[in-house]
Amino acid sequence: MTRYSRQDLLRILHLQPRQLAAWEREGLFPALLPEDQYSFEHLARLRALREMRSKRISARSIRAQVDAMQRVAGMRNALVESSAVRRGSRLAFRHGGALVDPFTRQLAFDFANTSGGQLKIVRSGHPTGVSTLRQAANLQEMFARAVQLEEGASTLEAAIRLYEEILEIKQDHAPACINLGTIFYNQREFASAEQMYRRATEADPSYALAFFDLGNVLDETQHLHEAIDAYQTAIKLVPGYADAHYNLALAFERQGERRRALRHWMTYVRLDPIGPWAAHAKTQTRKILAMERLSIVSRSGTRVSAAS
Repeated sequence: MTRYSRQDLLRILHLQPRQLAAWEREGLFPALLPEDQYSFEHLARLRALREMRSKRISARSIRAQVDAMQRVAGMRNALVESSAVRRGSRLAFRHGGALVDPFTRQLAFDFANTSGGQLKIVRSGHPTGVSTLRQAANLQEMFARAVQLEEGASTLEAAIRLYEEILEIKQDHAPACINLGTIFYNQREFASAEQMYRRATEADPSYALAFFDLGNVLDETQHLHEAIDAYQTAIKLVPGYADAHYNLALAFERQGERRRALRHWMTYVRLDPIGPWAAHAKTQTRKILAMERLSIVSRSGTRVSAAS
């Protein structure tokens, strides 16, 4: 069985150490010793948490709702055995072709992947509804199997083939596009990764994580203007997306646009004030502010107003 180091998890999922530490503090992820190794189940749990973070759901709220789902459905790990969907201020969980609200215990058949994002109640005996529900459940089972196949190098190609099979059945299956893109990204097949991430953004234009990942691969391939556009779209969709603010600030600095970077450094610090990344953002903020103060001093040494 493939094992992962802490650095492997951070690299594969593009996570920052301070985010992983926050999830550990909330009990959403086990706090292992630095030298310990992680399993594929840990990787799957982190992937689910990463998606929830992109939807601006707090760690504390995730903790409460995951606990509720595990009690209601008898699950050992709701983050791995189901997929979370934001519904208003709460999470629902896709499981067995249905959406379950763990607090109200309401259940509805989920046709979000087959009916343009609409949630419908299917009456017993309706043949079209049963057929659609069966296909949704089959796709969910295939997707879960593909995620498991990512566990080891020897089954990675099988995972790729299964994701591709899912996309043949349902071309706009955004999660399959994201996962397949991430495999390609980690294999440094950046053109293929970009294609998958773009496909995810087209399949679900409200999917902030897809735009964030697209920004990352565009940044990696030195398409900085396009990367900035992707990060800005992710932030427009989720204004509190801290990681997107951080990466956007870096991109603006590489373009020499310090003032535009400043706004996003300051936003990042407000959203995530603790940890090494926050410390770096604060340092960059101070540097830019110092440069801006120098820029409003005249050559003779007389300070003038910024509006002059």
